[in-house]
Amino acid sequence: MDGNGRWAKERWGRSRIFGHKNGVAAVRTITEACAEIGVKYLTLYAFSTENWGRPAAEVTALMNLLVSTIRKEVKQLNENKVRLHAIGDIESLPKQCYNELLEGMSATQHNQRLQLTLALSYSSRWEITQAMQQIAEKVAAGSIQTSDIDEQLINNHLATKDMPDPELLIRTSGELRISNYLLWQIAYTELYFTKKFWPDFKEEDLYEAIYHYQQRERRFGKLKSV
Repeated sequence: MDGNGRWAKERWGRSRIFGHKNGVAAVRTITEACAEIGVKYLTLYAFSTENWGRPAAEVTALMNLLVSTIRKEVKQLNENKVRLHAIGDIESLPKQCYNELLEGMSATQHNQRLQLTLALSYSSRWEITQAMQQIAEKVAAGSIQTSDIDEQLINNHLATKDMPDPELLIRTSGELRISNYLLWQIAYTELYFTKKFWPDFKEEDLYEAIYHYQQRERRFGKLKSV
């Protein structure tokens, strides 16, 4: 969900926080649209481990925005049967954010229409490092052998172990990079880039991205079907 800050500065001459606040509206719009058309898993890159390096005032404002948004949206999530989930080093979040997140996840845990996953204090290199450390500890303890290590075992130690690999990854704002996001999981994901900033990304933009995805043939390294 890229481009909040640039959207605020270039379009309105306002602060980055103004952009982040308007980005929340886009989250609501896209989540509801995904639920409406039958998408089962929507994962949003909300805050990376690298984002902790941003100015303290922006980080604090983002954390406060996260708390207030979860608090406001739980009722709507339940009405739409959306389950809130999170991946990342969430224990590194400020205590209030962490507690609010856990409460939101608990309050929506039985919803099954759509799983909305927030990637918070997340980076793919962090995730893979954590997985390797967990596997190494099991090898050292003798509970598994090095010969047991395969793709499935690695999958089982990732934060997304209970989720399918993404079919479509959308990046807004015109940037043409992945930015340390789900690197293991997107090995055969279809990528879609749009120049629109995240606050301007609407239902029709989502539908266009899905339409482009539907025109592609996913071969997973195999030959084209006849």
